[in-house]
Amino acid sequence: MTKEQFKTKLRHLRYRGAKKANRSRGVDFLLGLFLAILGIFMILPIWYVIISAFKPMNEIFLFPPRLYVAHPTFDNFTQLMQILENMWVPFSRYLFNSVLVTVVATVGHVVVASLAAYPLAKHNFPGKNIISQIIVLALLFTTQVLYIPQYIISAKLHLINTYWSLILPVVQSTMGVFLMQQFMGQIPVSLLEAARIDGAGEFKIWWSVVMPSVKPAWLTVAIFAFQNIWNQNGNLYLYNESMKVLPSITSQVQAGGIARTGAASAVMLVLMIPPIVFFQCTQKQVIETMTTSGIKE
Repeated sequence: MTKEQFKTKLRHLRYRGAKKANRSRGVDFLLGLFLAILGIFMILPIWYVIISAFKPMNEIFLFPPRLYVAHPTFDNFTQLMQILENMWVPFSRYLFNSVLVTVVATVGHVVVASLAAYPLAKHNFPGKNIISQIIVLALLFTTQVLYIPQYIISAKLHLINTYWSLILPVVQSTMGVFLMQQFMGQIPVSLLEAARIDGAGEFKIWWSVVMPSVKPAWLTVAIFAFQNIWNQNGNLYLYNESMKVLPSITSQVQAGGIARTGAASAVMLVLMIPPIVFFQCTQKQVIETMTTSGIKE
């Protein structure tokens, strides 16, 4: 190859490289623009809840609705506090009920889901495949479809008007079992065999080896359970007002009609804060759950 041919070849390669680089930057720009638009679209409902809580009454009913507050006010929160003070059940009681039910249901769901997923993922026994298929099939049913069967079962077990009527449906949710089973299936068998050689029992292996290895998974399960139980009003199963949870206040505030629309917007903002805070505290682990490929041999 002559010197001129080498220079021509080099210029051609540089041109192709620059062309690819320019195309890559263009694709990156379009991808970033698409993600930005998607992010704005997803955060729009949260933003609207926030601004609605600070809108005066005349701005709440404007059409088309505005995505900003022209005259922000705290009157909605003042009205909400007045409503809560006039309730014959103290607000602290509703708060205690929500915290108790949410914590017990979340912890119980993580424990039960991980205990059920461990043998399905790392042991062989008769009926294992059938049980796994039933779990996948159960994911197809929405919560609304299960209201009547859950009510009948709760009534037969005398759980109506008790905290257990809210806790047990969340504890036995199949979503957590399915997710935990997928992650536990990626744990190397050699790791479990080493623990057995050291004399560890199955419960010890589950607690000391399996659970730390799938920490991102059970944190994600905890987030799903927390959000589910925190937003459940429980009016189908609880009739005693002193046992009801915070979301039931929303229906009571909204029952006041149009005059309480601002207070209803304020209480929706208050109820939205705990799940967001809980998610932010575990955000790093959630992202790891969505991107990790598991433990490899």
